[in-house]
Amino acid sequence: MPELPEVQALAERLDQVAAGAELSAVDLLQFSSLKTVTPRADELIGRTITRVGRRGKYLVFELGGPRILVHLSQGGRVDVEDPPKSTKPRGAVARLRVRDRPSILVKEFGRERKAGWWILAEGDEGPLEKLGPEPDAPAFEDLVMHGDDTRRVHTILRDQRTVAGIGRGYSDDILHRAKLSPYAALGTLELAQRRALLDAVGSVLEEALEVERRRTGGLPTKLGDHFTVHSRYGTPCPVCGDDLRRVSYESHEVTYCPTCQTGGKVLADRRLSRLIR
Repeated sequence: MPELPEVQALAERLDQVAAGAELSAVDLLQFSSLKTVTPRADELIGRTITRVGRRGKYLVFELGGPRILVHLSQGGRVDVEDPPKSTKPRGAVARLRVRDRPSILVKEFGRERKAGWWILAEGDEGPLEKLGPEPDAPAFEDLVMHGDDTRRVHTILRDQRTVAGIGRGYSDDILHRAKLSPYAALGTLELAQRRALLDAVGSVLEEALEVERRRTGGLPTKLGDHFTVHSRYGTPCPVCGDDLRRVSYESHEVTYCPTCQTGGKVLADRRLSRLIR
């Protein structure tokens, strides 16, 4: 799933493509993907795209009042079509056509959580209203350094209502960088651990953004090739060389290093435990 670094770098590339140009057409290519009824897409035609930005995991197309939001969810991707196209390729969700510029195609390859988009009237926050602060915001720093939240840090990092933009992949890498167990609860952390966590959030996301900024065009199908531990179960830890382990849940896995994060303890794999029973 694209997270903050992927979406931020993508927004920067799309801003170079579309900012300052006129929106000439909006093609709805998958009916269920549009999550709003009003304003209608045709009401936006002729408006200038003033900026393409990001909030959390959402792309935000600013149109001088109204906005278009795009959330790529798990399998959503983006093509920059140069020259512009009018076809409907497999997985096509929506196409933004920009006068005298390349077109922007949103695609979907997921099976469960689907990419979606919203057309918001001026002043309407839509799904952005429920998002927590960005990871570099003072409110998030205050939560990490002083909060008594009893939830696991891994859960907090993935909760978009608590902090916006981080998902499973970077949560694994952040906890590994901070040398914290996947089961560590925020409220039980000592001051030094809290500082290590906050530093890890900043450094992991910053390094990932630097990598993502090397891409060109849209967002390709394959992502996550620069994760440190996420999805690398069974391979050597890049820090200590121990085998990376995982805890499996119904919908996802958490990857960690026993030596670096749990004092050598191997955590029970819930999926394997159920099979053994």
